[in-house]
Amino acid sequence: QVQLVESGGGLVQAGGSLRLSCVNSGGTFSGFALAWFRQAPGKAREFVAGINRSGSSTFYPDSVKGRFSLSRDNAKNTLYLQMNSLTPEDTALYYCAMARTTVAATKATLYDYWGRGTQVTVSS
Repeated sequence: QVQLVESGGGLVQAGGSLRLSCVNSGGTFSGFALAWFRQAPGKAREFVAGINRSGSSTFYPDSVKGRFSLSRDNAKNTLYLQMNSLTPEDTALYYCAMARTTVAATKATLYDYWGRGTQVTVSS
């Protein structure tokens, strides 16, 4: 049974870095596209990074491109999100998600499994 568990969130000053991790404690990441989303209070869930099923391509929106980097380790069933040059606008609850697709979609409704999230707070 799929169970996604995120970790690595916390409080960091603007300009700092965090590395988020997501583990599928219930099985494997193989065969799934993976992504990170975030949701700030009062805002819609936002796609921040995705990686395709093979791990060969990653996708980022302009808001995080050049600052965030996604990687996956299928052997460890772990997905990572390295976040650099953080700003207060990056403050949100960050979620890991899995989809039975080849390419990581930007729409949250296309994902089949979700973690409970890890909070990232960036102070100014």
